[in-house]
Amino acid sequence: MSQGNDYTPPKVWTWEKASGGTFASVNRPVAGPTHEQALPVGEHPFQLYSMGTPNGVKVTVMFEELLALGHRDAEYDAWLIRIGEGDQFGSGFVEINPNSKIPALVDRSGEAPVRVFESGAILLHLAERFGEFLPDDPTGRTETLNWLFWQMGSAPFVGGGFGHFYAYAPEPLEYPIDRYAMETKRQLDVLNRRLAETRYLAGDDYTIADMAAWPWYGQLVLGRLYDAAEFLSVQEYEHVLRWAKEIDARPAVQRGRMVNRTFGEPEMQLHERHDASDFAHRTQDVISS
Repeated sequence: MSQGNDYTPPKVWTWEKASGGTFASVNRPVAGPTHEQALPVGEHPFQLYSMGTPNGVKVTVMFEELLALGHRDAEYDAWLIRIGEGDQFGSGFVEINPNSKIPALVDRSGEAPVRVFESGAILLHLAERFGEFLPDDPTGRTETLNWLFWQMGSAPFVGGGFGHFYAYAPEPLEYPIDRYAMETKRQLDVLNRRLAETRYLAGDDYTIADMAAWPWYGQLVLGRLYDAAEFLSVQEYEHVLRWAKEIDARPAVQRGRMVNRTFGEPEMQLHERHDASDFAHRTQDVISS
């Protein structure tokens, strides 16, 4: 593998060319909008602007779980933001999330709209708003937040680190792949040790901590991210696999995976969701892809 040994960093870095790789066309060293683009607004209390990536799936699973519990006021409009085409840099999106990352939410259930950005913040906002998937007792709440914020801090090494260099970089490089594969496996071992002790991350109950972690680590061990299951020897993490399969079988998780998904089988894609009836023509079988 190429090691990039012919590169010497300059004294001052300047942006002279695209970095290469899958997302080179939308990567840039500055923030702010690149174009004027108003966002659509539907009729439901919650307006979600997102895509079916792992971070997006966290929130659509949360909404579908709330609706499954009977919270009709958790109905939402899901608008597709195509990150490969730069929709996240439109002026309307940047007003909601100045960091230009999905998912972004506008809560219109109160007197004035409230913007919520960052997936962990959205999960916490919805958990507190509906009183679900976050324990009331201080110890249980703290343990849930421990794992929620563990995921928020750890997953960028999996996605932006391992996933980028293993699957998306313009050429394979041994050093970064080894570095981030090691870190990804370390994180899987953290989860495996925890899940050897408890059914779910925060204990006996399914919480927003599981909803945050499953789209990354659960789907990774189920072979859905980066085509890297064999490379990472995911069969070593038996407790993570048990947890991943159990959550994968939940109907709300299956529905959440479909929303704003633009890849895979057409019958498992629902590019925009505006009502529960949008699932009527979709399969409700366990998704195995």
